[in-house]
Amino acid sequence: MKRMHKSSNPCNNGKSTRRNNGYGKVRDISSKNVLENPVLCAQFLRDNVKVPLFKNVRPEDIEDVSERYRPYLGTEFESDTVKRIWLHDEKGKNEPLFLISLTEHKSTVDYDVAMQLLKYMTCIWLEYSKEVEQKSEGVSGRKSFRYPVIIPVVYYEGKKPWTADRHFCERIAQSSLFPEWIPDFCYEVVSLHDYSNEELLERGNEMSLIMLFNKIQDAVDLSEFLKLPQEKLDRMIKDTPEAILNIIVTVMENLCMKVGASKEETVECVQRVKERRMGYMFENMEKMNIQEERKKTASAEKKAEQAEKKARETIIEVIVSICQEKGTSKEEVIDKVMEKCQLNRKTAEKKVDLYWKEIL
Repeated sequence: MKRMHKSSNPCNNGKSTRRNNGYGKVRDISSKNVLENPVLCAQFLRDNVKVPLFKNVRPEDIEDVSERYRPYLGTEFESDTVKRIWLHDEKGKNEPLFLISLTEHKSTVDYDVAMQLLKYMTCIWLEYSKEVEQKSEGVSGRKSFRYPVIIPVVYYEGKKPWTADRHFCERIAQSSLFPEWIPDFCYEVVSLHDYSNEELLERGNEMSLIMLFNKIQDAVDLSEFLKLPQEKLDRMIKDTPEAILNIIVTVMENLCMKVGASKEETVECVQRVKERRMGYMFENMEKMNIQEERKKTASAEKKAEQAEKKARETIIEVIVSICQEKGTSKEEVIDKVMEKCQLNRKTAEKKVDLYWKEIL
């Protein structure tokens, strides 16, 4: 899911509407909207998050508590979800281990996601402490008190490999020299494109079908999807409850928009989903505009990359100028540029040389 500019209205939940080739208003559907459904969330955790305790999680074990943390994080948090997952022991007792699963959605690699997640986690722990204090004052200060485990999960839909460090300490300079004073955690990454169409198809559930739809990002992806067996696609929604089917319908509407389907084609595809006839849904489409959309996306990405490059150059120039005024050594400035701009030493040295003003 692409990170979008968040609305300032907390009641908006990051949802918006857009037009789909005359089909009418289509609600944007994000991974957050999908994972709000406990059945889909349970499927997502069981199949994709490599945590053994999640293998038997059920929809009734999941409580969405995202709204509870809005006052702490504001609109920045609107596209993410926080779940309380009640895990049962082997005897099935109703005294489960208490966890919170935090899901952060990304469509491009974000190298600062660990810091974002730490902020989220801290807010969750603070709110948890406040919650237990309301029930029993002073309990959080007792020796026996423990905060709940938090398992951060990044759901990544981009095609490029996820190359960001997964351990928080790796975002801290010289962390290996000061391990005792640096907090650390590791987050899980669910990378959509690590799963083949065949693997998702074999799972046979609704969440995997939605992931199949989300994988379609270009003409090649669409071509590969069309090769999937009709009967297996039909089987994935054969007994789907209406509430989940409605979510899949919205995902289909957005997919039709992405591939440039006409109003008539979109109506036909949506009707096939409603009738639980998934196979050959795109067979009558006259033209796919997805290649044109790719060109637009590539152009937008290039412009964004150029703007980012320009901004980084400005930042480097400012760093060098300020550090020189403070009398900072050139080597220390190079280290700072490496840290702030995520550059290797060779590149940082060249940039510092470029903006370093020799004092006569």
